[in-house]
Amino acid sequence: MTGNLTIRIEKSFCAISQTSWSRLSGTSRASSAEVPYNPFLSHAFLSSLEESGSATAKTGWLGHHLLLENDQGTLIGAVPGYLKSHSQGEYVFDHGWADAFERAGGRYYPKLQCSVPFTPAAGPRLLAASGYDKASTELALAAGLQEVTRQLGISSAHVTFIAEDQLAAFEETDYLHRTDKQFHFINDGYANHDAFLETLASRKRKALKKERRAAVENGITIDWLTGSDLTEDIWDQFFDFYMDTGSRKWGRPYLTRTFYSLVGERMAEDILLVMAKRGGKYIAGAINFIGGDTLFGRHWGCIEDHPFLHFEVCYHQAIDFALAKGLKRVEAGAQGEHKLARGYMPVTTHSMHYIAHPGLRRAVADYLEREREEVEYMNEYLSEHAPFRKGERQQED
Repeated sequence: MTGNLTIRIEKSFCAISQTSWSRLSGTSRASSAEVPYNPFLSHAFLSSLEESGSATAKTGWLGHHLLLENDQGTLIGAVPGYLKSHSQGEYVFDHGWADAFERAGGRYYPKLQCSVPFTPAAGPRLLAASGYDKASTELALAAGLQEVTRQLGISSAHVTFIAEDQLAAFEETDYLHRTDKQFHFINDGYANHDAFLETLASRKRKALKKERRAAVENGITIDWLTGSDLTEDIWDQFFDFYMDTGSRKWGRPYLTRTFYSLVGERMAEDILLVMAKRGGKYIAGAINFIGGDTLFGRHWGCIEDHPFLHFEVCYHQAIDFALAKGLKRVEAGAQGEHKLARGYMPVTTHSMHYIAHPGLRRAVADYLEREREEVEYMNEYLSEHAPFRKGERQQED
């Protein structure tokens, strides 16, 4: 409770008004221009995760969304949140913390996870409606997360893949700061992919041109599918790719077939499928989501293995699309130092963690201090080994 503002918990995202949610900055293309549209924060995306059975209590993602309302019941701020019974599908790994705490006699789960399920993409986590003081709203939400954690009597609250400009709201309270790295392509005003390649060292440029040619040998062609192209037949084919690769990579893919139908119906213009075809049949594909200034690459799959096809479908084609549409960057998902050679530069990602137990908090704080130093060192090291010609290395803005 902050002044005349009240925080309440909504367990079903589908019970939240789409109209009210769309007023929160960054959650719709019509919302405040100061925060670029993030498709993962849209009502369409988050409700589809729940309705499809992908993120539900049954899968260990019990909705616990924080809603900040004024005394008229108007939604002025929110945090998408979930009570988690495990640490899967988050991409910020705290399994070691859980193991240590439970060996010491504590109970780590359930925990409060504030994020977009299965989506390692940075964005706002403290969502504020336009027309209200943004800084005050964010502070109220950050404090509210702590209070909810205490009232529930749970071990911790974790706010992951936070936009860097929201860190200040957490730094004024008792959150612990964690960093990691991803690899993003930054559009430095390139006219096309060839213009980008010209900024690379000669040897790197020749290697990537050779790689792109090799990827489409054996009669492979590439299609961009979006909007009305996204038919149920296309989703059937893409889901086969997802299940084949996801089953081998994760053991059990997170997203259901129904999820793709729902997002295809609700946000088709925000989706790009890059599909590879051979012999008149699609054999591989990658799904991307189109934000206000960013193309977000998510996951890929294939039913045939071809050299370099993964790099072409996931990374090179994403750059082509971003440059064609004037997008500022491509975020290609979690991990992957192989992205560096393809023009994706290391950037720092951020998360904040509230640990209720003093002993666990001290241990985690000590670990995170050393981990931040290692992340900073590795990002500097990787930047020094970027493929760009001297003086033309991309800079994160």
